[in-house]
Amino acid sequence: MATKKIKKVETPIDQRETFVSLQKNFADSEISVEEKLKTLYALQEADSAIDKIVQLRGELPSEVETLENELADLKARMAQDNAVIDAYNQTIADNKQNIIDCDLQIEKYQKQLEEISNSREFDSINKEIENQGLLRQIAQKTINDTKTAIAAKKENIENLKEYISVRNEDLKAKKDELATIVESTSKDEERLLAVREECAAKIDPRTMSAYDRIRASVHNHLAVVSVYNGDSCGGCFNTITPQRLVEIASNKKLIICEHCGRIIVNPDFE
Repeated sequence: MATKKIKKVETPIDQRETFVSLQKNFADSEISVEEKLKTLYALQEADSAIDKIVQLRGELPSEVETLENELADLKARMAQDNAVIDAYNQTIADNKQNIIDCDLQIEKYQKQLEEISNSREFDSINKEIENQGLLRQIAQKTINDTKTAIAAKKENIENLKEYISVRNEDLKAKKDELATIVESTSKDEERLLAVREECAAKIDPRTMSAYDRIRASVHNHLAVVSVYNGDSCGGCFNTITPQRLVEIASNKKLIICEHCGRIIVNPDFE
């Protein structure tokens, strides 16, 4: 009777798992511990080189994004001002029509004055003429005030246009500078990303999760370091015990610095 092959059950990755369980998982692999340690070191070397390329770009990517957002806001403000001017022009057109209507009404009432038969009608029609005259004055004042407001908006638009022109030049300069840096480093970055991808493919997800977690937690993003000056951690420079130095040199175990939590590998890997 054939025996059934027992499939290994992968336990979920715990972001808080202990390094003891990580060390056990690290040793349980199809490739040797030494090969995995060398791969981790190569991965760190690739990531460090990529970090240097990113640092070379400095704040340029964020500066370009900030300028683009600023220009978008400025253009939106200019569009709003143009929309306000359109509304003002409509107000002027409406009030010009009001003046025409008032003039027609005044002309009509003046003709009626020629046909009145008593003083009461005369007073009533004169009152209407007076009201239409006031409405005409209000319409004219609105037109004058609106023209003044339009002039102010147009001046503001011209100032915005000048400022947008200056900021466009700034944006172009930043983009050109960034493009030059990207062009000069693109081949190296592509090669390094390929190396990183190749290394990451050889490392199990649990170890990669721990590696990424360590990189994110330390200021220089060094998750894997070698022994420094013969007896110290290359990350925090604290002294390593002789027993641990022997274990590191054996390349048979994942060693974690008890002070900074970094992975320490054989300096021969350099």
